Amino acid sequence: MKQRILFLCTGNSARSQMAEALLCLIAGDHFEAESAGTHPAGLNPMTVASMREIGVDVRHSRSKHLEEFVGQSFNYVIKVCDRAKESCPVFPGAINIRHWSFDDPAAAPVEIRLEVFRRIRDEIANRLCQFLIEEERFTPAALQCDGSRLSRWSSASRSTGCDAGGLFQQPAKSDRRHRRGD
Repeated sequence: MKQRILFLCTGNSARSQMAEALLCLIAGDHFEAESAGTHPAGLNPMTVASMREIGVDVRHSRSKHLEEFVGQSFNYVIKVCDRAKESCPVFPGAINIRHWSFDDPAAAPVEIRLEVFRRIRDEIANRLCQFLIEEERFTPAALQCDGSRLSRWSSASRSTGCDAGGLFQQPAKSDRRHRRGD
């Protein structure tokens, strides 16, 4: 049975959308991924562009409100921005709640915005790889050697070290874990 993960951010326009699509690419046979926002803002065109560069089509994705998932159970709820962490400190039905802080690529100056979207995409991919190893879904060797999982984005991720030759060289900014009842 697949584990369910909900990725949360403020607008569900970039970071949470990337995390959902990347997890489906890397480990969709093990996880059912969803994403939502506390204040949905529509899919950012640069999210579409940066994901298309690695062969992932998110054009038909839509921003969803967190309320669409209230009452559903998730093995993990992962908040990928600080504002979502503060506006949604708990999530009923979540077994594990985590916070991974990623910069908001949409806030970058326009002249470097696409570059920042690429960097955040690669940081999210790297953090997902770490998560899969931490949760014992994959070994480092399996992730490094399984070209079917990584080939579509490894060439775009070489600068972060998250490719077939050197995963996990850049740790994520933070990973604060909270289990229900803590």
